[in-house]
Amino acid sequence: MTPDRLTRFARHIVLPEVGGAGQMALSQARVTMIGCGGIGSPALQYLAAAGVGTLTLIDDDVVEESNLQRQTIFSTADVGTSKVQAAARWIERFDPAISVTTHQTRITADNAAALIGAPTLVLDGCDNFSTRLAVSDACVKLAIPLASAAVGRFQGQVANFAGHLPDQPCYRCYVGDAFDAQECDTCAADGVLGAFVGVVGTMAAMSAIRIILGAAGVASFGGASLADPQWGKIQLIDGLASSLRTIVLPHDPACQVCSA
Repeated sequence: MTPDRLTRFARHIVLPEVGGAGQMALSQARVTMIGCGGIGSPALQYLAAAGVGTLTLIDDDVVEESNLQRQTIFSTADVGTSKVQAAARWIERFDPAISVTTHQTRITADNAAALIGAPTLVLDGCDNFSTRLAVSDACVKLAIPLASAAVGRFQGQVANFAGHLPDQPCYRCYVGDAFDAQECDTCAADGVLGAFVGVVGTMAAMSAIRIILGAAGVASFGGASLADPQWGKIQLIDGLASSLRTIVLPHDPACQVCSA
């Protein structure tokens, strides 16, 4: 790393759970992000701040004024413009060393594999089950880890999936086959608290960092390890009670994708 990059990430490097090896792994990591909205916005900020070297952004939406309450990478000047283009401009201002590719399109079962490419991981923060399942199915087939995050009012979920690995569940093991539809609850109809979405998005960035460090074989220290991706452990966040609980999802031997 150059001296300026060493200075920029010095607080990471002094952490034994990250160190120089972990920071190099972050700089070499490639993350494909599905959605640049409420979850994707803070997740993108913290992955960029962590020094993730390559980001691919996929979102077909444009910035609306109602987004500004929670989608913190956008400003009033971005209203009406493509979210992925506005997000790429934010990254360029924040850290020009990060490589960014954008796709202003809706990801589907037909194009998911081509759009995802060959990243270190996929981070999915989209807002409907049909897209989530298309992304999950593609990740299983491409043998790519998936960090998934979702919010419904004051309930949040964050988990890492590796359905391509033996006996590990995929996202479809979690929700089943009944949700292969476009219909879903929306923030416009149900409401959403901006700060809570930020919490979930930030936890999604942490989950992605775990995958990156684990894939790089970064050493663990003590009991818990930042390099443990915690496959299949779903973090359930209650924004009203300010509480967190973890459930362990078993692999579904009848899953039509990861058990096929």
